[in-house]
Amino acid sequence: QVQLVESGGGLVQAGASLGLSCAASGRTFSLYAMGWFRQAPGKEREFVATISATGHYTDYVDSVKGRFTISRDNAKNTLHLQMSSLKPEDTAVYFCASTPAGATREKRAYRYWGQGTQVTVSS
Repeated sequence: QVQLVESGGGLVQAGASLGLSCAASGRTFSLYAMGWFRQAPGKEREFVATISATGHYTDYVDSVKGRFTISRDNAKNTLHLQMSSLKPEDTAVYFCASTPAGATREKRAYRYWGQGTQVTVSS
């Protein structure tokens, strides 16, 4: 199985930047498309960004386009989410996830999930 561990969350002020990382175990990381999702209190987990197995295709939810960048380093089995111009509405637990399907916004396609890392943006 694939094990995923997020890191990099924290408390920042609105307008700040923050980078999240996701470390994956196993030797098949490069075969999976990856995604970032987030969940705020009282809300469903929502799609944030996805990246193809090769890293050549990316997609983002409209609310983060131009502010967030998803990337991966297959040689190091890591996934990243660089967040800029953070807003209070970005506050959530951020999860990385892996899917055997191609890059997609659909959370049901993701089979493996990390434990999440808290991002809090104060106003």
